[in-house]
Amino acid sequence: MFQFLFKYPYAAFSRGELVLLGTAPRWWLALLILISAAVLGLILWTRRSRSVDGMRGWRLGAIWGLEVATVAVLWFLLWRPALAVTELKPRQNIVAILVDDSRSMGLEENGSTREQRAVSALQTGVLTELQRKFQTRLYRLDTGVTRIPDPESLGAAVAPATHIGSGLEQLVTETADLPLGAVVLLSDGGDNAGGIDRSVIQGLRNRRVPVYTVGFGPQSVDQDVEIEDVVVATRTLAGSRLSATVKFQQHGLSGRNSNLTVRDAGKLLASHPIALGADGRPQTENVLFNVGNAGARTLQFAIEPLPGEANRANNTLTRLVYAQPEPQRILYFEGEPRWEYKFIRRAASDDPMIQVVSMLRTTENKIYRQGIDNPKELADGFPTQAADLFGYQALIVGSVDAGYFTPAQQRLIRDFVDRRGGGLLLLGGRQALSDGVWGGSEVADLLPVVLPDAKETFHRDPATVSLTAAGEDSVICRLVDDPKANMQKWRQLPYLMDYQDPGRPKPGAAVLAQMHVGEHTMPMLVTENYGRGRTAVLATGGTWRWQMNLPLGDNSHGLFWQQLLRWLVTDTRGRVLASARNLTLFDEGHAQISAEVRDKEFRSAADVRVTAHLIGPAGVSASVELDPVINSPGRFQADWTAPTPGLYVAELTARRGNEEIGTDVATFQRLDGVAESFHTEQNRSLLESLSASTGGRYLQPGELKSLPQEIPYSAAGVTMRQIDDLWNMPAVFLLLLALRCGEWLLRRKWGVI
Repeated sequence: MFQFLFKYPYAAFSRGELVLLGTAPRWWLALLILISAAVLGLILWTRRSRSVDGMRGWRLGAIWGLEVATVAVLWFLLWRPALAVTELKPRQNIVAILVDDSRSMGLEENGSTREQRAVSALQTGVLTELQRKFQTRLYRLDTGVTRIPDPESLGAAVAPATHIGSGLEQLVTETADLPLGAVVLLSDGGDNAGGIDRSVIQGLRNRRVPVYTVGFGPQSVDQDVEIEDVVVATRTLAGSRLSATVKFQQHGLSGRNSNLTVRDAGKLLASHPIALGADGRPQTENVLFNVGNAGARTLQFAIEPLPGEANRANNTLTRLVYAQPEPQRILYFEGEPRWEYKFIRRAASDDPMIQVVSMLRTTENKIYRQGIDNPKELADGFPTQAADLFGYQALIVGSVDAGYFTPAQQRLIRDFVDRRGGGLLLLGGRQALSDGVWGGSEVADLLPVVLPDAKETFHRDPATVSLTAAGEDSVICRLVDDPKANMQKWRQLPYLMDYQDPGRPKPGAAVLAQMHVGEHTMPMLVTENYGRGRTAVLATGGTWRWQMNLPLGDNSHGLFWQQLLRWLVTDTRGRVLASARNLTLFDEGHAQISAEVRDKEFRSAADVRVTAHLIGPAGVSASVELDPVINSPGRFQADWTAPTPGLYVAELTARRGNEEIGTDVATFQRLDGVAESFHTEQNRSLLESLSASTGGRYLQPGELKSLPQEIPYSAAGVTMRQIDDLWNMPAVFLLLLALRCGEWLLRRKWGVI
């Protein structure tokens, strides 16, 4: 309709420039319009006395306005308006047509696949018309572009992935010395590479190549549940309980019930009932499970399919979790004999992954050591060297004043958390926290609370406990799996026989549990991340009463302490820190393996050699040497290609000469044919953004026939300057007719012809 009224397509006006071909100066045009307006106004003014009452006032002004508009249009046409526009030279430019050939384009809708609809849209005369005007090139698009002779060569849409950005980048590179006039992309917008890089967009814009996108597929899918993401720790201790947050959404199944399951190699680890919420609204659920034995675990998180779901492949996501086999060592310094010390050690002894090495000050100058590996360990008291303290993964400080530690030892504790990445837990007690002057120590900045500037903050009085909202979601405080039952369990715990005011939590700290003393409430357990490590304050020395007063067989006290101690040490890494850039490789095997190596004081170690031994499915085995990263001392990385789908384990070893500094393990997996099962609805926003960023336009399949008229106005390729007359547009005739008819109708209505 636009082209019928204005003679040329919209693209010509959006990219063209209005010019006047008349030889007379333009100011003459403005002057003639003003003179005509004055003459018409004078004529109507002199005749007003002979007009009926209906032609006075504003009505007279309306008639004058219509007459002036008519004369102005006629004067304007005499100056020969035209459109100056840049057009592609016929048959001298290339138009690239990219058809998405991935699996999502093979989805059947209303009796035909998306790819079949794309081919049909091209064969309705559009392709023939483009071939008549341009040199056309057809491409199949998946992870790149492949030239094909005709649409029938596309096949059955079985490509495992779509990388729109990579395909466009390849096209721009291959046509760098060719006159590329425009790109036409027929796709559902599904992109498995995480989006289109700005560099690709900039490359198209630099050459002024517009990308016209044609979208296929519905923008929402009926009766479908899709897991969008699973957030779970990638590393933990063997036998740990983990909490995973599963994000999903559904369409057409609101109000239905299903089960969220966690499996390891087919073995059911957890099952959690869920109720599906509103259509299209993101929903999250937390599920708790035990990771099991040591080693690499491929966990499957799934929502059980419901009747009517056509796509069930997007109900499942896999995540890798590495369960460390080595026990972790915790140094516990207690300033006085007390029940809390005994029961903490008893709880830790039941956990094979935790080894508590303790120092108990029995008298002023006497230390009782337990859990040591050899008689020399800690024989000289609390460590004074980084190499000695950094051999532990966590540190617990009980009822001991800060002055017991020298300023150098206090700085060492700070470096233990900040640089080494260890965990630090301060307990309440007679000589702890504010009563031990820890607020004025070198360690104060580490603490998750601002300690009160007061003494006698420790009280031997009863206090009850309860969880906060943050504690409800924390694995540390999960005594039973059901969240509501867990909250109730905490409220029913025996009261504490002592408590200590920990002060005010710092911004960023998390209060997991709180104490109630009469009408007063204060934090009991506060945690925070600091530097590479983490810190916590437990403002009581009386949790031992839980074990003493709970029924026989109730292990709430032991479970709480085991989970708290595991939280302290789980993220404490060794001198070699291995990682894979992407834990899951979709449909391609390129993996980047990195390592961070540190010396005995956990400073960057650059003068080392790092090698990775990789083991994969079907007997895959390889050794790769990592290269130092420029301007990043102590960091190394290497690229490697996983040849087949499956789980891969990379063991990284760092050596300085013949000395082995340390080892670590990184895991990743390659999954083929999975990515295209997710987000199968049309990604219109990506297609619209791509076309708008390059000067093209997003089109529905039915609008494809307008492309042969729009593409010629591209500014890329070999162009020519064209002048198109506008005076004979149908819209001009209709405008003049509307002005005259409008005046006639008003005169008739007001009784003046």
